[in-house]
Amino acid sequence: MTALAPSLHAGELRVAEAIAGDLAWTVERTAQEIADHVGVGRSTVVRLAQALGYDGYPQLRVAAARELALGSPDADPADGTLLGGLRASVDRFAARVVHTVSGVTEKSLEVVVSALDEAGRVLVVANGLSSPLGLDVVLRLTAAGRPAELLPDALAQRIAARQLGRTDVCLVISGSGANDQTLLALAGAREAGARVLAITSFARSAVAEASDTALIVPPVNDSFRDELVHTSRAALMLVTEALVDAVTARRGDRGRAARAAVLAELGTAIRE
Repeated sequence: MTALAPSLHAGELRVAEAIAGDLAWTVERTAQEIADHVGVGRSTVVRLAQALGYDGYPQLRVAAARELALGSPDADPADGTLLGGLRASVDRFAARVVHTVSGVTEKSLEVVVSALDEAGRVLVVANGLSSPLGLDVVLRLTAAGRPAELLPDALAQRIAARQLGRTDVCLVISGSGANDQTLLALAGAREAGARVLAITSFARSAVAEASDTALIVPPVNDSFRDELVHTSRAALMLVTEALVDAVTARRGDRGRAARAAVLAELGTAIRE
């Protein structure tokens, strides 16, 4: 449950813990009954459902019932070994990875690639579990000859965002699309007049709705419980790596020259 903590309010987290702890109980309860049991308002239950990508609590309830009917995918592997568990986890991921780009459109991808290539300045904003993805994107873009920046401090992100101009881009990476610090930096970029691009998992999230263009990358978790307990950013990483490759290809000779320079530096580092 700690994986979702940065993007959920205290009441939402208590609801998530109650639901994940007893799916059978959840299926038999209304949103109001769950709210009364946990000690929150009904709207908190609805917000949690929407944060997880559902239209509302009824859809979340159906997902819980479906998981109960099909059986838990988190059962121990048949051979009971650690390697068996690892292989089962990889197999589950592989089975769902084809859905990674199901929410990405040609138009949105073209807009994002062009904007990153042409921007005067690129500020990457990523917090919580998405922070490593932000750093990875910055390193890859810089290696492609498209300098970008990421500041680890949340206040520094907001300051930098407010200093962007109309020819600049703020690239927001947020799996949940609900991280408070990320949303504050996004708001600062919009106030400054910069173009805001987002890579997130949920189309109805606050980050997606506040951005100019969003690439929606559905989570690869294969069960409702998995979404709560084992929040993954693996799908986002696959897409961000492919996105940088697309930007590099768009840059043509500039991109190839930048990568050649990177390879030359790597060769020197290896010899040393």
